[in-house]
Amino acid sequence: MTSEPSTQDPTIPDALWNSRFLKACRREPVDATPVWLMRQAGRYMTEYRSLRAKVSFLELCKNPELAAETTIFAAETLGVDAAILFADILLILEPLGFGLEFSKGEGPVIHDPIREAAHVAGMMPLEDLSALSYVFDAIRLIRAGLPAGLPLIGFAGAPFTLACYAIEGGGSKNYERAKAFMYGDPGAWNALMTVLTDSTARYLNAQVKAGVQAVQVFDSWVGSLGPDDYRRFVLPHMRRLFDQIDPGVPAIHFGADTGSLLELQRDAGGTVIGLDWRVELDRCWERLGPEVAVQGNLDPVVLFAPLSEIALQTRRILGQAGGRPGHIFNLGHGILPHTPVDHVRALVQMVHEFSAR
Repeated sequence: MTSEPSTQDPTIPDALWNSRFLKACRREPVDATPVWLMRQAGRYMTEYRSLRAKVSFLELCKNPELAAETTIFAAETLGVDAAILFADILLILEPLGFGLEFSKGEGPVIHDPIREAAHVAGMMPLEDLSALSYVFDAIRLIRAGLPAGLPLIGFAGAPFTLACYAIEGGGSKNYERAKAFMYGDPGAWNALMTVLTDSTARYLNAQVKAGVQAVQVFDSWVGSLGPDDYRRFVLPHMRRLFDQIDPGVPAIHFGADTGSLLELQRDAGGTVIGLDWRVELDRCWERLGPEVAVQGNLDPVVLFAPLSEIALQTRRILGQAGGRPGHIFNLGHGILPHTPVDHVRALVQMVHEFSAR
């Protein structure tokens, strides 16, 4: 399952190119399985909660110095093999004309959500990314502050998930409005997805230019679709997205609750396919085939269990990977707010120890 040796990008220093994380993305052998964790900088950390007591979530995202400090602190505290930019998938909606607010206890709220096709007709893909300059400034600060060999991951929301937020106006259990819009006016749906696709590709490429070594596309809500609907309403746009992303950086394609969509996600694109905890890693890797790396897939709730159970489940996942090149250990979704920090650190140590070649 090992890929052919890749030609090193001369713009990437040796220490980064030879990092565990980037080697695993290229499906090359590593001395131990790399591990990073979604939401590794978050509310489970006392330091983060203290900071949030002083500034709002959006203020934190839009302050490059604080975003950089938060990103670097989490990566160094946990001893992970990659840092991930502190930001949010919805930031791109603001320059596209939507009001964005994070209400305490309620999550994100999108003001002026899409209710009719005429709203979409007035939308254009982002050409000017200056409204998101704080993200790129944060990336430059993070890259300068990280150890030379520790990769930085940038990210964005996938078009389907962004479209759902833009139509629903916030979180949803059944996505009634978004799906009704999708089914009721496929032309307007595709126009919206085109705007989001092109804008997201430019946003991710700007993150690469600012200094990230990989990107992850989060399709948090696409698991609400069946294969036929994914094939019809999402797949063409995801192919266009991945085709536009800088081919010099690995792209991780992650979706939640997508066990029925994995082959379609692979066909849509991505160097690495992220798996959630609802599937078995070894069987999914067989389904996906040898041309992609895989990431995952510990249930985040396991981190509340005793260390002996965390060790058991970690060994199980590493056993399913079987030491094959191309496995990046992660959770099946983000770290939950009340997770014990010492359990998170222990997990990272276990992954390295149990997988050491």
